[in-house]
Amino acid sequence: MEISEIIPHIEVLIFASEKPLTSLDIVELINNTFGFLEERISLDQVDAAVNGIKEKYDSEFYPFEVRESGGGWQFLTKKDYHQTIAQLNGDKFLKRLSNAALETLAIIAYKQPITKGEIESIRGVNTDYSIQKLLEKELILISGRSETMPGKPLLYVTSKTFMDYFGINSPEDLPKIKEVLAEQLIEGTIVNPEDFTDQNVANASEFEEESLIIDTETASNEDPIDELAAAEDEALDTEDDGNFNESDNSDPDPA
Repeated sequence: MEISEIIPHIEVLIFASEKPLTSLDIVELINNTFGFLEERISLDQVDAAVNGIKEKYDSEFYPFEVRESGGGWQFLTKKDYHQTIAQLNGDKFLKRLSNAALETLAIIAYKQPITKGEIESIRGVNTDYSIQKLLEKELILISGRSETMPGKPLLYVTSKTFMDYFGINSPEDLPKIKEVLAEQLIEGTIVNPEDFTDQNVANASEFEEESLIIDTETASNEDPIDELAAAEDEALDTEDDGNFNESDNSDPDPA
């Protein structure tokens, strides 16, 4: 079967599916559809067809695209139309996670699999409520129990819903911590074209020369020995502060 013949079938499968479809899922579904054919399609054919579909919907003509998100292929609206879709879905887009839940989710995402005790050790507070909310929203799930820790506590990992929610295909697609910190530390400098005019450069040079002259005069008027003496005098004045001391009023040695 030619790739051009299977492209429409792949499109309808991705469009109608309630969950992301992997390339292997598509191979199986199409082969089941055309089971009477002797020549079955391969994974390479599906990958080539999906790439063709992606290129088709990447065009500005379409408000949606085909993306690999949440572990499989999906039709997703482009981000330029977010505000429009928000009008249709109402409060669905207004519901956000609390800061505590986001912190807990971030720890699980970067440290998975992880136990509740380890999460609380990092956050420093109880996380029962946050974990319960994340489980209810199906953003995390229980992957098993730790065989190496006392009591064999539950292990938490992120779910496919999490990947779909944040538009990534696997936890490896998460931004690296070093990259995030680097972006926060780098601050751009605003440079205006008028800062590079001949007049501004001349003014800056004159200002630097005046500052240099003032600094030189100030330095020449200050004697380091005088400064040291003044410091010693000040220290003596501080010690002799007028408080009465018995040794100050003692009689001289008659001898």
